[in-house]
Amino acid sequence: MTLSTALVNNYSDALNMSSSREKAASSRVLNFLCEWDRGNKSTRARMLEKFLQENTGKTSPELELEFAQAASLFLARITAWTRLTYMFSTCLHLQLGALGVFLSAASNRRYLLEFLEVGGVMTLLEIISQKQISEEEKAEALRLLCIVSNAGRKYKEIICESYGLISVLSRSSPTTTQLTLHTLHTVQAAVKTAHPAIVEPLLHLLRSFQLEVQYEAIELIKYLQQTEVRDALLNALIALLKPTNQGVPKHKILQDPAMAKMSSSLPLFVQQAAAAKALRMLAVESRETSKELIRLGVVHHLLYAMGNQEHADAQRQASLTLQHFVHSYPVVKEHVFRAMGPALFHSFMHNAELLYMNMDEVQADILLNNKVDLSREFEEQDPKS
Repeated sequence: MTLSTALVNNYSDALNMSSSREKAASSRVLNFLCEWDRGNKSTRARMLEKFLQENTGKTSPELELEFAQAASLFLARITAWTRLTYMFSTCLHLQLGALGVFLSAASNRRYLLEFLEVGGVMTLLEIISQKQISEEEKAEALRLLCIVSNAGRKYKEIICESYGLISVLSRSSPTTTQLTLHTLHTVQAAVKTAHPAIVEPLLHLLRSFQLEVQYEAIELIKYLQQTEVRDALLNALIALLKPTNQGVPKHKILQDPAMAKMSSSLPLFVQQAAAAKALRMLAVESRETSKELIRLGVVHHLLYAMGNQEHADAQRQASLTLQHFVHSYPVVKEHVFRAMGPALFHSFMHNAELLYMNMDEVQADILLNNKVDLSREFEEQDPKS
């Protein structure tokens, strides 16, 4: 036998062996998918557990090799089963974990597209919005949404256009809300546009007693100044400085009317304080925004909030915010001096943060009934460019 003949025979044998291995792999995957299709919940849960043990951390090419170039068929099955059963499934954590293997795999573009095509994003958003689903599972769904959004601008746009994250804001626990706000911030940063419906639920979160939630809400408010909802946010934040009881549930505490009133007002006062804080941060970051707030009447509203002796933090935050405007604009300083009177103004300039501790009822009443309106005068002194 010549050398060339031997090489040809070896090559032919190699092809046959390769073909045999491919057939065996294809047969194994086919049997695996058939077992899935015929299996009940416990069977599928066992298969997902094994899948996670053997494939977590694999790249897309490695997954394709494992599934004989048919990994997408298994991804489609997991997604479909999740969509059908997430409301009452006892193995949602396994389903989300398996989806995460595909979505987080390196070179995963194909899996992302297929996941989107079968409604995967909407399924994740629906999972987040369900009360009966555990916080751990909601957190995992949010993590998967982050993976999708980090894949590129068009994926962020798909999540934004779905409107689902916005709807979750008002129906979630503090932990989920915080994660949702962070995800929204990440998405908005790339899309640079915002749905007008985000304003109301976002501002409602300023009532939260969780500082982490308030922080994420204010950070998102700061970013949204670059979008078309900027004006709506500024006007709404100023309006929150003069709260009303509309829409706040009243709680019965020992049937005490005074306690019930305090309970119903407290979320509004927390929101009032957070709004004052947010306005200060916006004004400090942008002189243009600072001037716009003055034109919108923020000084009058801050003075009003400073007179709220039912909530010390609202007084403190409003006082600190007003301090910024007084130090930045002489015309504001002049109007505030006239509104407060010499004694209170002196105390304000000496220590704005602790002013509320030395304020009597007469002074608080003066602030609550202030008539400051310097929009026209400010416009004349500092016209818009």
